[in-house]
Amino acid sequence: MTRTRWGRLARIAAVAGTALTLAGIGTPALATAERQVYVAMGDSFSAGSVVLPQSDLLTCARSAINYAGLLAKQLDVDELRDVTCGAATTSHFGNPQKGIVSGTNPPQYDALSADTTLVTVGIGGNDVGLVGLATSCVNLLPVGASCKAANTTGGVDKYATKIDAFAATYGTVIEQIRQRAPRAEVVMVGYPTGIKPGGCWPLVPVLPQDADYIQANIDRLNARMAEQSAAHGAKYVDIRTPSIGHDACQPIGVKWIEGLIPSVVNNSFAPLHPNAAGLAAVVPSIRKVL
Repeated sequence: MTRTRWGRLARIAAVAGTALTLAGIGTPALATAERQVYVAMGDSFSAGSVVLPQSDLLTCARSAINYAGLLAKQLDVDELRDVTCGAATTSHFGNPQKGIVSGTNPPQYDALSADTTLVTVGIGGNDVGLVGLATSCVNLLPVGASCKAANTTGGVDKYATKIDAFAATYGTVIEQIRQRAPRAEVVMVGYPTGIKPGGCWPLVPVLPQDADYIQANIDRLNARMAEQSAAHGAKYVDIRTPSIGHDACQPIGVKWIEGLIPSVVNNSFAPLHPNAAGLAAVVPSIRKVL
């Protein structure tokens, strides 16, 4: 074949390729970008409960600067449906939740739809009672009854058993999301480090062994979330590691988790929950997995 004929065929192929692209076939150089719809689901750790400013104080205690809102701005999504809610459990994904002060919240699954492209989920702490565990471990004296001892009598760890039994629910949540939003990327967001090894009595008034017991159960729940995420094809975001050194024992300006007496200078009024800095710190970890 002559060089002239090769050139002619190349020009024909180029014209045909352009036509196919303009018709929406082949490389979508001129195609319209996909609409980005982000649904944020979860409990108070995701909602940023009682971190000012609030966008929904009465029904969910949802912060206007929670990680979903910050992430949505950074990703420049077309629509954010933030249904995170204080006190939520996985039962509130499929069922209505009574408002914290007033009103009723629809099931969080209702926010999902076929056009959803991203879903973040932070849940499970209330299902297994982690905040209740922490408050039950409060000991105003440096000596006293240990909550770890009370929860591990007879060689059976009540909370470890509860967490392991709950683990499969994470897989169910991921599959339920996929049924409603088959195109969405599902991202499971873990819980942060709450307290340093050995604790910091009396700043956070729990005995050293109890501080370690609380954190061990947070870690166990995170591990089960990570395992179920891998088993069901979702992404898991480790918040525990980057939050080391920012626990409730740290000074104002360093800590990302508030103690039993919140430091209101951080605009945070929820004990044992993330403050504004803690919410913002979640965003880079989520972006790493996207």
